[in-house]
Amino acid sequence: MDKIVIYPLTFCFSMRTPILFISLFILSCQNEHQNLLAPSENLQQIFQKYQEFIHQEFPTVADSIFDHLPSMAEGDIKHRAEFTQSMLNQLQTIDINQLTDQEVISLELFKFVQQNLSESYHFKSHLNPLLVDGGFHISFAFIPSQYQFQNTKDYKNYLKVLSDFPRYTKEHILMLKKGLKQGISLPKIVLKGYETTFDMHVVENPEESIFFHPFRKLPETMAVEDRESLRKEARKVIMDSVVEGYSLFSEFMKTDYMVNTRSSLGASELPNGTEYYQQRIHYYTTLDLSADSIHRLGLEEVARIRIEMDQIIKNLDYKGSFEDFLSFLRTDPQFFADTPDELLKEAAYIAKRMDGQLPEFFGKLPRQPYTVNPVPNHLAAKYTAGRYVSAPINSKNSGQYWVNTYDLPTRTLYTLESLTLHEAVPGHHLQNALSAELDLPEFRRNLYLSAFGEGWGLYSEFLGIEAGFYTDPYSNFGRLTYEMWRACRLVVDTGIHSKGWTRQEVIDYMTENTALSIHEITTETDRYIAWPAQALSYKIGEIKIKQLRKKAEQILGQSFDIREFHDLILSNGTVTLEILEGMVNQYLEEKTYEEAQKAL
Repeated sequence: MDKIVIYPLTFCFSMRTPILFISLFILSCQNEHQNLLAPSENLQQIFQKYQEFIHQEFPTVADSIFDHLPSMAEGDIKHRAEFTQSMLNQLQTIDINQLTDQEVISLELFKFVQQNLSESYHFKSHLNPLLVDGGFHISFAFIPSQYQFQNTKDYKNYLKVLSDFPRYTKEHILMLKKGLKQGISLPKIVLKGYETTFDMHVVENPEESIFFHPFRKLPETMAVEDRESLRKEARKVIMDSVVEGYSLFSEFMKTDYMVNTRSSLGASELPNGTEYYQQRIHYYTTLDLSADSIHRLGLEEVARIRIEMDQIIKNLDYKGSFEDFLSFLRTDPQFFADTPDELLKEAAYIAKRMDGQLPEFFGKLPRQPYTVNPVPNHLAAKYTAGRYVSAPINSKNSGQYWVNTYDLPTRTLYTLESLTLHEAVPGHHLQNALSAELDLPEFRRNLYLSAFGEGWGLYSEFLGIEAGFYTDPYSNFGRLTYEMWRACRLVVDTGIHSKGWTRQEVIDYMTENTALSIHEITTETDRYIAWPAQALSYKIGEIKIKQLRKKAEQILGQSFDIREFHDLILSNGTVTLEILEGMVNQYLEEKTYEEAQKAL
């Protein structure tokens, strides 16, 4: 069981004493104690307090104590915000000049994360806890496949978690209601079809629920009567708690939320919207960039990539316009799989081919394997073409590369190489599995910043050229259409959230410039509307990694080692782009010094 820290002198206070007063008193005691510690010890103590707090507040499937869901009550959310501010205050007491390079990276990352949490609370982001393809009710449906079942106690704890769902749902409904009153919500236009994310869990037969799946095959070592007792209890809990919770949410969404949510689109239309969008830009790019500068960069990238796409069309001797060629790609049967299994097998083949190329580009490879699976049915209709789902490094599960097999006539084969390299290897699986093996503070092993992670994913698509992929001109056009897709995101995300673009303007722009299917363009558009600035991270991160590689190649010349460079990029797990640039600059200084010494 995780240790819960009880700070000295707190017992003398009544439980009715205001929480803020107690927190300030404790903080003053902590600061006095910390001033006596060396900066390195001080920093480690801050990290330890943070992890103990997180484990207590947000138990996860990786925790042995996971038998309840976190509280989303207003008082507890405020308490977490106060704790975040205390973390920021404590960081200010540390002399950064007395830390090692690795400790400085940890401090800067921790500060970045805590600052974002503090700012998110300031902008009341917790009142809008839903995305088009995400939300508490969607995450909850992952638990059956992620929970680690070892013994009877684990099954009992799992049932306790399920039993907690109605309370968890009601707390989210209260937050969503407050958000509606304050004009903080998802736009109405993106919620068409959203009921599929919760209605499929309102079943009449508990054994049809995905939450019953763990009880289909209980351990043979368990007594027969215990197995049947557990199944009986599971049936009751699923109907009384899981179905009840999803029914409550369904009724609220259909009768209250979805009919009363805002008609505007952009983040700039929210309270303090302009400042909020700028904060989101900083978080998702990890750089100080303006919406206007990103918009201009996007237009430049779109124009550059279009020249390459036009050249492929010319080389194919295609007779027709650019628009005609895109229509041909979206409709010709040769570019689509006939069955879900065919699509999955093709994705698996591409992934396995890349597995064989990895030693040429990486000196260090992860231990954890991955598999290829379809996107679960309860997500597929509103989900992207594919995604990577990680697993705890010490669990019995592998990483998963999800391929969306829903609506096969919209799942283009010519983009499958790019998708696979991005989501599986050398993209997210390689990146995440390596990060999990690093000897880093716990918060860093679990950290994911989109500018680094998605930038690496897009760079991985580009790396496929050097690995021998995209030899087919249509697949190469698919690579470019994926890169164009990410360039378009710079234009349309800033268009939506800072320039007043309509949903149809975004769809039209994406349709005119990419060979994505119309269905995928529509689901992606709704994702950008619901998730301000996240779409910016891909191209911004990829551009930075390419810039750093070009710099390394120019400075090192024949001494440049692609394996060494890639190992360096992934050597510290997730980092901000500023930290990444500092890592590369330090590497180049050391490398050039070594080369100079050899030449003496």
